[in-house]
Amino acid sequence: MGERVVIGADFNGHVGEENTGDEEVMGKFGVKERNLEGQMVVDFAKRMDIAVVNTYFQKREEHRVTYKSGGRRTQVDYILCKRGSLKEISDCKVVVGESVARQHRMVVCRMTLMVCKRKRSKIEIEKKVVEAEKGGML
Repeated sequence: MGERVVIGADFNGHVGEENTGDEEVMGKFGVKERNLEGQMVVDFAKRMDIAVVNTYFQKREEHRVTYKSGGRRTQVDYILCKRGSLKEISDCKVVVGESVARQHRMVVCRMTLMVCKRKRSKIEIEKKVVEAEKGGML
């Protein structure tokens, strides 16, 4: 598992707070009810084996609402990641007071990556030593 895929975007859909039948791709901490565009996000997540990260963390509504305009407050901006990478994410929330665009608010997630050092094979090490010696003789 060398690469991580993380997508953050304005999907213009409400995935909602109900996750019955969709537990493998989303938690139960969305906002409002799912609409057609939100269903498209959930269907995409299932096809691509990714998860809607925002919905896995219980937060006050203020830290879940990504879009505010007039009296409307909703969640349309999401962070998505491969389901296998969910264990590496310890938090996801809206940064209150910060605004990326006029009505959209910044969503951040905290991801801890484990970096494993690969051991080189004996052949690769010997090859490097030989190349270094040749370089020194010229």
